[in-house]
Amino acid sequence: MPSASSATYYAGIVRTMADLRRLRASGIRTAQQAMEPGADPDAIRSEVEAEVQAERERALASGQGRLSRFITDGWRFVTETGTDTEPLWGTREQAAWSSGESLMIVGAPGVGKTTLAHQVILARLGLSDSVLDMPVAPSRRVLYLALDRYKQIARAMARSVGPEHEQRLRDGLAVWQGPLPASLDKEPDLLADLAAAHQADTIVIDSLKDAVSTLVDDALGVAYNNARQRAIRNGVEIMELHHQRKATEGAPRAQKPTLDRVYGSTWITSGAGSVLFVSGEAGDLAVTLHHLKTPTGEIGPLQVIHDHERGISTLDPALDPVAILRQRPDGLTVRELAMIQSGQNNPERSATEKARRTLDRLVRAGLAGKAEGTAGGTGGGQQARYRASVRHIGAVS
Repeated sequence: MPSASSATYYAGIVRTMADLRRLRASGIRTAQQAMEPGADPDAIRSEVEAEVQAERERALASGQGRLSRFITDGWRFVTETGTDTEPLWGTREQAAWSSGESLMIVGAPGVGKTTLAHQVILARLGLSDSVLDMPVAPSRRVLYLALDRYKQIARAMARSVGPEHEQRLRDGLAVWQGPLPASLDKEPDLLADLAAAHQADTIVIDSLKDAVSTLVDDALGVAYNNARQRAIRNGVEIMELHHQRKATEGAPRAQKPTLDRVYGSTWITSGAGSVLFVSGEAGDLAVTLHHLKTPTGEIGPLQVIHDHERGISTLDPALDPVAILRQRPDGLTVRELAMIQSGQNNPERSATEKARRTLDRLVRAGLAGKAEGTAGGTGGGQQARYRASVRHIGAVS
């Protein structure tokens, strides 16, 4: 049985086709009248204007048509739009991928964008429950757009699946192999149409360079975002794999990337809900994952270790705050964790505040306890010591 959203979608198609039939008939009639001997231009023009006005009134009479199809009142907007939903990947405090907002994974070729994407996809299909220690919500059916080098994409995914996964992959994963029938900037409804045709609630685009005519033109960037938002409006979750700009000569490798390092028009990232940037060199076992655009709290930077043989990525335990606490029976201050994670003897305020949020989050999750500093201490909350909870000290990292 079709869902309410798909029924509305197909009703819109029927309404559009009916409108086009009437307009086509009106155009043919106008052309025929103009070819008749002694045709009066003013009379024909008046008739055309009357028909156009009638079309406008017809649209208004049928529930306002396109003018009110997506209107809701303010209270329903703030209480029922889905702002309180669980994220697709991550937690409410730190969401890597929020429902109703696209996730973009950016990086140079060979740094593991596809490897990460495959792990999230397989978790969405229920083959695992988390990626990089962050929970992943289940999906009904994923449509993977393998637009370029799809045989390589198939080999990469094969590392992580076995015969026991056959039925779930047959039922839950559809793969488009090769170029799309049209670029998404030219057919803005194509993404939504593909999702509806394959009963998919999630679409993965691998990669954006093969889905849009050009990525540097602002007008086409806006057109692509229009296609993205139309699909999202129809209940489709979107993940996009994308490339970075070439690093400027002389830029330090350790420098934190920014959104302007993402290749193409600014409107491509402006319409994304979350942007993850994988920094490293092609084939690196260890890369850094930066969260450049956040739906909620910032994640990382995370030091990620790729197992290229099994297609699995894990966090470097040396920088995992839970593992660090377990190795420090005397506990840590906020500043000490900031020094470890940033690698700086005098960490910046942003690194210190990030460490504070991390430790306070572990306390709320029951993974750590907090002992306030002495009254005579300086530095306020930085003098508090955090220790791993007793029941977690002996746990395996």
